[in-house]
Amino acid sequence: MPRNRALWRSCRDTVSHLAIPDPFDVGEFITALAGQRGRPIELVPVSAPTGSACGLLVSTDHADYICFPEDTTPLHREHILLHEVGHLVRGHVGTTVLDGAAAGALMPNLSAELVRRVLGRGGYTETQEQEAELIASLIARRATRRRTDGPPLDLNLADGFERLRSVFDGRDHR
Repeated sequence: MPRNRALWRSCRDTVSHLAIPDPFDVGEFITALAGQRGRPIELVPVSAPTGSACGLLVSTDHADYICFPEDTTPLHREHILLHEVGHLVRGHVGTTVLDGAAAGALMPNLSAELVRRVLGRGGYTETQEQEAELIASLIARRATRRRTDGPPLDLNLADGFERLRSVFDGRDHR
């Protein structure tokens, strides 16, 4: 089986076992995931330096922390959080050790040494990054489908749309 097909199948299987709330809220989703795993997941907004990683998963003996830039759009924030969830649910472990400046910037209320020691990760393999990205996209896709699967269209509203469309029929819309 081609590698990409196996990757897709594996990631779809992972996502199929996740409880995705309806309506979708990324915070509620992560809280439910923490409960399902029996382990706290804390969301940590950080003032990230330009050019740094968008998000970061920090796992300690007691909890998991997802760091994300505080100055981004809600849609980008959601994707970053879901990407880090992808690393989390797949059990990915990175290999890069942070320097003191990067560690201090990520979690200024903790000592740089502690953050470096706790993190000790950050260099995921290409396959791990693909998995995390695919899982984020699959979760978002499931959540979006639910958002658009609303109640049936009110017939009066449908009639109104039909009348509005008839106003524009026959006109050149270029």
